Amino acid sequence: MKEKLFSDFVAPSKQEWLDKIEVDLKGADFQKRLVWRTNEGFNVQPFYMKEDLAGCTSIDALPGEFPFVRGNKKDNNIWYVRQNIDATDIKAANEKALDILNKGVDSLGFQFPSESVTEENIAALLNGIQPEFVELNFSTCQKESVKLANILIAYFKKNGYNLEKCIGSINFDPMLKILTKGKDTSALIATGVELINALEELPKYRCITVNSTALVDAGSYIYQELGYALSWGQEYLHQLVMAGVEPTKAACRIKFNMGVSVNYFMEIAKFRAARMLWAHIVKQYEPKCDCACKMNVCAITTSFNQTVFDSYVNLLRSQTESMSAALANVDSMVVTPFDKPYEIPTEFAERIARNQQLLLKEEAHFDKIVDAAGGSYYIENLTKSIAEQAWKLFLGTEAEGGFLKSALESKIQTIIDETNTARHAAAAKRKEFMLGTNQFPNFIETSEGKKPLTCCCQTKCGCGEDAQIKTLPCRRLASDFEELRLSTEAAKKQPIAFMLTIGNLAMRQARAQFSCNFLAAAGYKVIDNLGFTTVEEGIEEAMKQNADIVVLCSSDDEYAKYAIPAYKTLASRAIFIVAGAPACMEDLQKEGIENFIHVRSNQLDTLKSLNAKMGI
Repeated sequence: MKEKLFSDFVAPSKQEWLDKIEVDLKGADFQKRLVWRTNEGFNVQPFYMKEDLAGCTSIDALPGEFPFVRGNKKDNNIWYVRQNIDATDIKAANEKALDILNKGVDSLGFQFPSESVTEENIAALLNGIQPEFVELNFSTCQKESVKLANILIAYFKKNGYNLEKCIGSINFDPMLKILTKGKDTSALIATGVELINALEELPKYRCITVNSTALVDAGSYIYQELGYALSWGQEYLHQLVMAGVEPTKAACRIKFNMGVSVNYFMEIAKFRAARMLWAHIVKQYEPKCDCACKMNVCAITTSFNQTVFDSYVNLLRSQTESMSAALANVDSMVVTPFDKPYEIPTEFAERIARNQQLLLKEEAHFDKIVDAAGGSYYIENLTKSIAEQAWKLFLGTEAEGGFLKSALESKIQTIIDETNTARHAAAAKRKEFMLGTNQFPNFIETSEGKKPLTCCCQTKCGCGEDAQIKTLPCRRLASDFEELRLSTEAAKKQPIAFMLTIGNLAMRQARAQFSCNFLAAAGYKVIDNLGFTTVEEGIEEAMKQNADIVVLCSSDDEYAKYAIPAYKTLASRAIFIVAGAPACMEDLQKEGIENFIHVRSNQLDTLKSLNAKMGI
């Protein structure tokens, strides 16, 4: 037992690894081939070693201790499994809540209009629910928050509940309305003091909320969400303290609802960095205890990357997102149902969303391990790098007058809009992949009547109506491709794309596979083939298949031989495309061949152009 595992092996140095990589690359540029430049503004190396952690202070921290980079808890990673409920119909909402509490949920989020904030409605809504054992979260009109708080306390007292044990939140976030509705609601921020005072008897209720999930659903990069979330929280904390609220009391009332995107390791690092940076921000206010420096986070899987077509792939996305959040030790979590982009989530979709979290708990035992990522050279470096980029954005926002001023001047909305536009452009060029949309689409799928909801937030949410200020963008990443595919589906005839495969076996198969995926993203019927001996034979078969598009698939060297005869034989009876960007492209263009598709093509623009040529 005294012998150490692998003690007979000498650990290679970093230089030895680099020397080996250089040999394997056979002269290729290391920086271009293996170093990843992230959207967050820093490089990620292909491997990390212990020496890369030099100067990284987070590795010396312990779970449950300042600065909480390794989590708020010391001996477990239990989080609340939360499901949000539309409580417009109070009776139906109560019945649904009682039902799902028996199916693994231990956190409820009720969303209801202002007119529902009455003693009778709250009593009916919470009938049969034990607030000492279930986290309760409420979201209603900001102006009704104080009234809601008073009603809750009166209800809990009337029913003899221990107020010290009741856990939950009231979603009071006036600055969110500035971002999403474009209306100046800054005057309501002062109500936060009254709300905190109203909740004095409920010490475990948080009420000042940072809803940075709105930034993620608008397409923000990870460092942008984190940097702005910190500034958002700092704005509330500063205003509360300036209004006379003791710093410890103010900090302990702030809750963060943060989004989770599909970048698995980066998201784990984001939450770790978030807790660390927030702890340092709160520390500057000299709270009475370090417990005030703990960041309370509810993670919500994003709707930005969800799709209407091949919607079950949304389950894969939200599962990796929820894994990131769980491993990062969040306090509670909401998994967005897979069908949210095109309908009010069904009972089936909500059940699957609940079970995704339960699987992580009951089968994967993610709730048993504190900071499973701790000590990973890779994730520790990601945590440090994301923290640095987010901190720069935070300091920059503070230097410009703070989050509120930037939001009122539309600076934040403009930056996120630019990011949203850049990500849509990247998706159009397939630099950002969406499985089932711009990469490996389902060739035979149809919409079956499914149509994207008008807004990625919720149906008829009215984002931006009568806006006085610029609002956050509300376009999912797949929206452009979905619009294109739906327009194709609405055409009188489904376009047929025929693969004319000829010549080099390996190249023609690779080109045909690429072309089928490329064109099927528009909803075309694609017909692949084993190969033809002559282009004339291929064109003849294409015409028998009533093809609208003929794609020549061969090797670059053979295009000079096959492309022009194939083009002339087709004689404009269908659109002719060459799969690839051969050296002879200029010569082919001189002969009238206009269409080429390859890895550098703008897929979306190309497909739109093809639809236009076919009158779609």
